[in-house]
Formats: sequence, structure tokens, C-alpha cells
Amino acid sequence: MGWGRIVMVLAGAGAMALAGSLFLVSGEQGPQAARSPLRTPSPADPLTGEEISRASEIASATLRRRMTTGQVELLYIERGDDKAAEDRRRADAYIYDYAANRFIVRTVDLAEGRVVAERAGRGAQPPPSRAEGERAAELLLADRARGGRIRAAYARAAGRPLRSASDLGLRALVYTPRPAHRGAGACATHRCVRLLVRLPDATWPDTTRIVVDLSAEKILTLEGR
Repeated sequence: MGWGRIVMVLAGAGAMALAGSLFLVSGEQGPQAARSPLRTPSPADPLTGEEISRASEIASATLRRRMTTGQVELLYIERGDDKAAEDRRRADAYIYDYAANRFIVRTVDLAEGRVVAERAGRGAQPPPSRAEGERAAELLLADRARGGRIRAAYARAAGRPLRSASDLGLRALVYTPRPAHRGAGACATHRCVRLLVRLPDATWPDTTRIVVDLSAEKILTLEGR
């Protein structure tokens, strides 16, 4: 995938988030994840589970120490669709560096077993990964006041205390600052998400003014309209 196309795709994702589109936090590693086929996949086929795992290992080989400390997150693995290499099995690894607040795409050639290209940039924000959604929920629950309200609402709905963020139904979306909002200016450069939380009784506590700054690991409250 060309870098210009990546920027366009991600800019579109940001616009969708501003329009209120929701990204369901799911257990898949990426939208092109597929079961391993019985035959050898052709270049145009979706990535197999084995290929996704292999691409993840190769793309993150130089980042593992920083990944264990939470400075870097491997978000998704998708099949590369570079027309110049359409006869090869390639995978694009989407990575976010929270320390530098930049988005990285590493292209892995699965036949060669190595990273063959890397692009990086700032500003464009990809949709949140499952891990990011769960981490945002954990940060929210750790907040005494705002997390306390979520815990109380869950206890009323479920009839038992909330054990962890995994008990909640979560939808996460990227947050980009709007002129009418105050209190989240850092999100112009930081990785920030908004969460919608679904309780066991199918109700949704009001979290519309809450923003989770994943780069700073802080909970922000929006002010204004």
C-alpha cells in the first residue's frame, strides 16, 4: 500500500470518527484475518492466521522491549496490496509509537521473512485496536470519580461488582479535537480515544464527555458544546 494512500485512508478514518462512526472492539487481529486454507494461498488471498502471526513477529522484532513497557503498540496486520509487488505475499504491520506520537507501517515480505519497507508519519489516526480499547477502559475504571460511576452502574445492572474491563461491552473510536471542545487540546498530537460502554442490561452510561489520552495515560473531560 502506498504511503499517500495510507494517509488518505487514515484521514478518512479520522473524519468518520468525528462523524460518530463506531469501531467495535473485537478479538480479531485485523479485518483481513482468515482461517488457514487447505491450499497454498495465492498473492490475492487474505492472510492466513499463520501468516498474521509470522508477520507480527517479524515486524515487532526490534520493538519488543518497548512493547512490553507500553511505549509501542502493534495495532493490526493486513495483507499488503502494493501493485508493484502483487505477485508476492506481503503483509503491512500498523504500529503506533506513543512516546513519539507517530504512526508506522512496516511491510513484511513473507517469503523473504523480513521487513522490506517502512513508512512513518504524524497526525493521521488509525482506528483503535482491541488492546487499546481495553487499556482505555482500564484507565477509565482506575479513575476514582468517573470509573466509580461506571462500576456503580454496572453493579446495579448486573447485580454483582465489576471484576475487570473485560466484563464490559466496549466500543472505541478515535478522538480528534473539535473547535467547540475544550479540555483535550493534547489530542491534537496524542493518541486519544472515546469509549462507549455497554452494561449487561443493554444500557449505555453517559461517557460522551470523557476522552482517554493513551499517550499520556490520562482521563480528560470535554468542556463546551
